[in-house]
Amino acid sequence: MDIVQIVSLGLVATVLIVLLKEQKSSIAFLLLIFTALLIFISVLDHVKYIFTLLHYIAEQAQVEAVYLKTILKIIGIAYITEFGAQLIRDAGLGALASKVELAGKLFILMLAIPIITALIETILDFIPVAAG
Repeated sequence: MDIVQIVSLGLVATVLIVLLKEQKSSIAFLLLIFTALLIFISVLDHVKYIFTLLHYIAEQAQVEAVYLKTILKIIGIAYITEFGAQLIRDAGLGALASKVELAGKLFILMLAIPIITALIETILDFIPVAAG
């Protein structure tokens, strides 16, 4: 599915959701979730291509696989968290959406700790130790 089809699907779904919202709000919300999932599934091939390209670039740059995997997990958590939080916010539950975003940020921080540690160790290796 190309971008024109995705945008067209989104516009058609929007019109239907707005029309259904006042009389059949539960069906409107289900249509919203279905449309969002359909769009998400339609871009998965593109996401796979991007991950393959990033993996190739990391191999060429001789970046350790553990760092690339961690970064890709962080990106995945960020996108999934944002996707879920937007759906929750669309349901009118902004407070719950904020909690989902907080949880996503905490998971990202947890995954980033080894990278931050390696970065600090690398920086400390460049700083000369004062002879005492």
